[in-house]
Amino acid sequence: MAKETWKPGNMLYPVPAVMVSCQRPTEKPNIITVAWAGTVCTNPPMLSISVRPERYSNGIIAETGEFVVNLVTKDLVCATDYCGVKSGRDVDKFDAMHLTPLNLPQVSAPGIAESPVNIACKVSQILHLGSHDMFLADVVGVTVDDSYMNEKGKFELNQSGLVTYSHGEYFLLGKKLGSFGYSVKKQKPSKNGRKKKAK
Repeated sequence: MAKETWKPGNMLYPVPAVMVSCQRPTEKPNIITVAWAGTVCTNPPMLSISVRPERYSNGIIAETGEFVVNLVTKDLVCATDYCGVKSGRDVDKFDAMHLTPLNLPQVSAPGIAESPVNIACKVSQILHLGSHDMFLADVVGVTVDDSYMNEKGKFELNQSGLVTYSHGEYFLLGKKLGSFGYSVKKQKPSKNGRKKKAK
């Protein structure tokens, strides 16, 4: 099998496609689509988003120190793409995409009601890295859609139709291949004495 060596570039795919909402006081709320987003710490809970300095939302987030990460489902993928190519300087994205601002108790910025998970964040540090500014943020609250809670009280997030972004394209999460720790999980014998394969 032959390999090619390319110049350095961002090839860490797939990544989550998320809609980040933000708002200055007295102004309309805005949404920016972000693919450079990720978890950076469990305790305390922290995440990061990276936004180009010239983006309209960059200034809003830098000034207010707040934003909301809204997870994206297949029903939101068109709105997600729109919010990534249109600027809040020119259009009200909530209105254009018929999305509902959701008041959250922890931050002034609204979440997106149609999203299954809204993660309220407060900026702790801004790193000016080059093409992007990285906003390191503390997670100050999480709001979830209770329609994805099962009868046992478990939040079935993976049943919501989450979307990922890979090399310029959006994808729906597909077949489950395993769960955390399945590679070392002991196999249980079946009724016929054979060991069952761990799922």
